[in-house]
Amino acid sequence: MKFKPLRDRIFVKFSSEEEKTAGGLFIPDSAKEKPQKGTVVAVGPGKVTDDGKRQPMDVKVGDTVLFEKYSGSKIKIDDEEYLIIREEDILGIVE
Repeated sequence: MKFKPLRDRIFVKFSSEEEKTAGGLFIPDSAKEKPQKGTVVAVGPGKVTDDGKRQPMDVKVGDTVLFEKYSGSKIKIDDEEYLIIREEDILGIVE
């Protein structure tokens, strides 16, 4: 499936998390906290400013980003979790 976000939205795939603790206990999905880190899959063209110019995005496809915990809209496609967020919800790029 191809997905192209509009304006300043970003399509992010959640990073996989360990399902086992350091002590060897398995954590069920219902008890896991959702990750606040993910990989950018698609990026919109950017926000249109008040003067009609398009502001370029600071992130690009393939970047690993940290984002606010309760931001965006979560969707599930083919058993994979994705998030559609605005660029302003991204806290930074992991290098």
